[in-house]
Amino acid sequence: MSRDRTGRSPRRPRSPGRLALAATAVSALWATASGCVVVHGEREVVPATTRADAARALADFTAAYNKADATYDRSKDADRVTGPLADIDGARLKAGHLGAPGGNPAHSALTFDDARFSIPAKAGWPRWFVADATANKGVPGSRWLLVFTRDNARQLWKASYLTVLGAGDVPKFATDGGGWAQPVAADDTALAIEPRRLGRSYASYLQSGGDTFAAGVHTSQWRAQREKFASRPGLARQYIDQPLTSTGYAPVGLRTADGGALVFFATQRFEKETAAAGTEIPAPGTDVRALTRGEINQSLTLEFVSNQVVLDPPRGSGRGQVSVLGRVEGLTGAKGE
Repeated sequence: MSRDRTGRSPRRPRSPGRLALAATAVSALWATASGCVVVHGEREVVPATTRADAARALADFTAAYNKADATYDRSKDADRVTGPLADIDGARLKAGHLGAPGGNPAHSALTFDDARFSIPAKAGWPRWFVADATANKGVPGSRWLLVFTRDNARQLWKASYLTVLGAGDVPKFATDGGGWAQPVAADDTALAIEPRRLGRSYASYLQSGGDTFAAGVHTSQWRAQREKFASRPGLARQYIDQPLTSTGYAPVGLRTADGGALVFFATQRFEKETAAAGTEIPAPGTDVRALTRGEINQSLTLEFVSNQVVLDPPRGSGRGQVSVLGRVEGLTGAKGE
């Protein structure tokens, strides 16, 4: 997975980088003073999990991730990741294993500290929560936000989304009287863009522009960078962007104190490089070659999965543009023709 690019000019990704973590968790058991009792979450509004269980989910994910990273073995954390994070992580491990089947010679264990948990109270499934922590990697002082999710009480918590933000970029969340976070519905029309429409809106913006999203690294600057690289002597590039919304990729969001929402959502993009007659595609890197199907003759199509986190303001608040705070993506495949 390539690193989050907050605060830096966008660059065209060339290979999957280090994993950036994201996770979501949910629980159907609610601890009481007398023990654990099953709560019928399908009907009752209850916290998705306890803070102790959320902490265990983060610890279990971290342990599994470190085992997978050390060995380049996808099976070591397959039951702890899902959605866009599973796609990005799985491709990274696959490419790493092909290049170093004996394991990762550069492995350094990931650790988290100062973990905070925003756990929404809701009815029905899936359930999820957000872990917010510092890490021993990346920019010092930054916060790693992971979404953990599960579809029923029998499943393990799995990390689905990850982003890395500056400490000052993490918004204050709205809470109820018990201190539990407030989820936003996928079809919430009180927001500038309904969460379920964010993926399609973002893909459309990247293709055609517009004023839906605020200017920034992951919007106007990235579009300008793509236009700059669209045509070079002997090489043309085409981009296709698509939303990802199926099971495991559904957007999730928490209400912020100002009435807006912090929303995570996923997209997929294709970047096709076509060489002019008499020229060749620039030699791809080792990781790209490891994930490439077919022979690279006149074209190479790179396939990426990306997860974004945005501030979606209240509709009619005068702050109508959605701000993209962070984006983490990774190369998940390639096709030569």
